[in-house]
Amino acid sequence: MSAIIYKQLGEVELVRRPKPQIQAPGDAIVKVLHASICGTDLHILQGHVPTCQPGRILGHEGVGIIESLGAGVTSLSVGDKVLIACISSCGVCTPCRGGLSAHCSTGGWILGHTIDGTQAEYVRVPHAACSLFPLSADVSVRAALPLSDSVPTAYDVGLLPGNIKPGAKVAIVGAGPVALALVMLAKLYTPKCIVVIGRGGSRLETAKTLGADYAFSVLDGDEAAVQSALEVTNGGGFDLVSECVGSPESFDICQRLLAIGGTLTNAGVHGCQVKFDLHDLWSKNINIESKLVSHDHTSWLIDLVQSNLLDPQLLVSHVFPLTSAQNAYTAFKAGSKEGVLKVAIEM
Repeated sequence: MSAIIYKQLGEVELVRRPKPQIQAPGDAIVKVLHASICGTDLHILQGHVPTCQPGRILGHEGVGIIESLGAGVTSLSVGDKVLIACISSCGVCTPCRGGLSAHCSTGGWILGHTIDGTQAEYVRVPHAACSLFPLSADVSVRAALPLSDSVPTAYDVGLLPGNIKPGAKVAIVGAGPVALALVMLAKLYTPKCIVVIGRGGSRLETAKTLGADYAFSVLDGDEAAVQSALEVTNGGGFDLVSECVGSPESFDICQRLLAIGGTLTNAGVHGCQVKFDLHDLWSKNINIESKLVSHDHTSWLIDLVQSNLLDPQLLVSHVFPLTSAQNAYTAFKAGSKEGVLKVAIEM
């Protein structure tokens, strides 16, 4: 089969690899229809994830058809169209039972990290019963694809820990797929306002199309963006501020936007230290939440799509065939400059 591998720092390569086989009773072999590229894949290429070694088939997002199942999988059937969760979870270990499936003792983020991933014609998915989600015929492949990672990350990591209520003031720092998914999801909670701060004019326009009330560019300077955002709240700040980039600059912006009693949620993947301004924040009764996506709410998110209350397909801006792996990665790397959101890789 054809597959995209992490060749070396900064480089991917399309290679031929043997088709994966069932290795454990809980496995499934999935024929991939669409895979995608995540910002975490770029972190791997930048050397920020030393646990992922060159030669690994990349990717932890995808939609496909079950081709074969291990003897222990009884809740799924060969031929099912399924969403591949970016987190593999057994459902029975102590972390899984404690609501921490991202830290599953035999799973977690393993696809495209410590075992071969989804950017291939076929993928072996461990713990299939808890790591694959059946999709009905009326959910398109491209609408489902962002539900592998971007949308549940936006909900589980970016939105839910903020515990916002109707009328809340929401600021989102970043304008990539997770940030834009968060705009759509936050809108369901009827906030007073949603402000997006990011780079890339087309992405910021998309944010407004999806429901943001204001969008400010950091290309005009971080200080100008912060002041413009705070003016929306008459200087009071935001109840929920979500970091969706993973940089020291974006984390700094988030701290400056927090209202008294506000919550900062961290959905970005950080590859270096950030500065925490505790001397300014200690007395403001703030909360900071950072976690990995768990997929505890993915079935509900699929229901939202089926009910036409959420349209993640809007996040898929470009589609490339597997044979154009290099072009797909080049486009995604230049996302903010070129207006690229989620990139679908079609098998």
